[in-house]
Amino acid sequence: MATRKPNGASTTYLGTDGDWHGRVTVGTKQDGKPDRRHVRGKTEAAVIRKVRQLEKERDSGTVRKAGQRWTVNTWLTHWTETIAEPSVRQTTMVGYRAAVYKHLIPGVGAHRLEKLEPEHLEELYARMIRSGSAPGTAHQTHRTIKTALNVALRRGHLNRNVARLAKPPRLDEQEIEPFTVEEAQRLLAVAAQQRNGARFALALALGLRKGEALGLKWRRIDLDKGLLRTPKQLQRHRWQHGCDNPHKCGERLHKREPCSRNCRRHSRACPPPCPADCVRHASNCPQRQGGGLKEVDVKSRAGRRAVGIPAPLVTALRQHREAQAAERRNAAQLWEEGDWVFAQPTGRPIDPRADHDAWKALLREAGVRDARLHDARHTAATMLLVLGVPTRAVMEVMGWSQMAMTTRYQHLAPELVGGIADQVAGLLWKAN
Repeated sequence: MATRKPNGASTTYLGTDGDWHGRVTVGTKQDGKPDRRHVRGKTEAAVIRKVRQLEKERDSGTVRKAGQRWTVNTWLTHWTETIAEPSVRQTTMVGYRAAVYKHLIPGVGAHRLEKLEPEHLEELYARMIRSGSAPGTAHQTHRTIKTALNVALRRGHLNRNVARLAKPPRLDEQEIEPFTVEEAQRLLAVAAQQRNGARFALALALGLRKGEALGLKWRRIDLDKGLLRTPKQLQRHRWQHGCDNPHKCGERLHKREPCSRNCRRHSRACPPPCPADCVRHASNCPQRQGGGLKEVDVKSRAGRRAVGIPAPLVTALRQHREAQAAERRNAAQLWEEGDWVFAQPTGRPIDPRADHDAWKALLREAGVRDARLHDARHTAATMLLVLGVPTRAVMEVMGWSQMAMTTRYQHLAPELVGGIADQVAGLLWKAN
């Protein structure tokens, strides 16, 4: 007499369609009913292998969650617009959307989410490089898909994150050369003679990030105690269309042909032609929304810090406040009070793009090599290393939350390199 299998046990059988079938109970559905999965194959052996694989995934807790069978396209769209958008900064969303809609969905969006393989992503990155994308763009795309798949993994839609296995293209580390003490002194000397020059002194002496410096308000600076606080930062947010037809709204601004080889219209790299379904140019939408300069919280808890101000910089800030008071009187009713430490002649905050141009002009006037404004932050961190400031204190001043940032931002200055050489010479070649 045959023994009846217990409820929920896996079964295999030959169907009337000529195929072998298997049923495996892997848990319960949201409505409380058994979650019984079905597999099929041409042979009994093939179905048994599939049944055993499902049982293994069930027992290890990695079986795919029941419900919608996601494609890469549908999952990335859901993750971008429903999960990520409400929880991350707008500047982060700009990068996410570019990676998702420009590269990932066109490149691998048609795959079933659970069928995506590391090789699919590696082939996508290779195509991106061949088509002219920078390795950094491929890395941004890789980080985005890895983040999105991590969420799918935690929610049970996947049993592995293939982006963790995929290898993105090699990214050459950008060589960073902090300013020497002599270069920094030249920059400070020229900045002292310029309008808002104290803004760049803050970058060189204290390593304030661009958004932190531009977001400073007078009520967060105590010049008597020589302290400033950085709970906020200033960011430019992209405008969004508020109209019903973004493509038609920006139609007159659509770029249809690439620029000529000798283009003089654009001071920076020429933008590419617009795609056929372009919905950009929101800044010109009559009903635009959500963009412009905005004061937002700094990115991390470590970024909300109190920083001591060197005495010469306190003096410079006092002089700057007096000059700003004179500008306020001259502007009269045109002045827009915002309490900004660094402002336009009308009191409005300084646009990050104008700040970038002012930095480049300062480098030229001081006769100092071209460099990024962020290199001033590397310089500030390196000067603290030269001065022998303890690592924990450096982290507080710079607003770092991880010790690893010290190796990324602190560099051996020429003063230290020369000092080490002198010590080696003194030890090995010292007079007998």
